[in-house]
Amino acid sequence: MIRRYGEAVKAGQRYRRRPGVYAILRRGGDILTTFQEAPTPEFQLPGGGIDPGEHPVAALHREVFEETGWKMALDRRLGVFRRYTYMPEYDKWAEKVCTVYLARPILRRGPPTEPGHTAVWMSAVEALDQLGNAGDRAMLAQALRQPW
Repeated sequence: MIRRYGEAVKAGQRYRRRPGVYAILRRGGDILTTFQEAPTPEFQLPGGGIDPGEHPVAALHREVFEETGWKMALDRRLGVFRRYTYMPEYDKWAEKVCTVYLARPILRRGPPTEPGHTAVWMSAVEALDQLGNAGDRAMLAQALRQPW
C-alpha cells in the first residue's frame, strides 16, 4: 500500500493519475530544493510529471535540470507516496504518485530553465520545516535516518 499525504480524497471528485519523480539531492548536510513561485509559493523537492512514453529516470534528469539548472547522478530509489490535489496550472484534479530518489548534484549548468523556479540550497534540517508538502518532508526524514 502506498502511503497518502496531504488532502483527503474528496467524495465524488474524479482524479486523474499523474506519476512523477522527485530527487533528494544531498551535498554534505545540505539539500538542493526548488522554490516555485506559483500557483502557491513554496519550496519543493526538484522533480515533476513523467511525460507519456518517457522513462522515469529520464524524466527525473530532465525535471531536475529544468527546475535547478543542475546535472545529477542517481544513487537509488528511496520510496513512493501519493497525494490527491487540485493542480490549477493544468486545471485538473490529480492523484499524484510520487517516486522519490536519492541523488547527488554533479554540475551546475546554469540557472533553472523552467519559469518561476529558483534553485535554493538549504540545510536538510531546515528543509524538514520548509518543504511545502508533507510527502516531501516525510521522504526527506526517511532519507536522513538511513546511511547515504
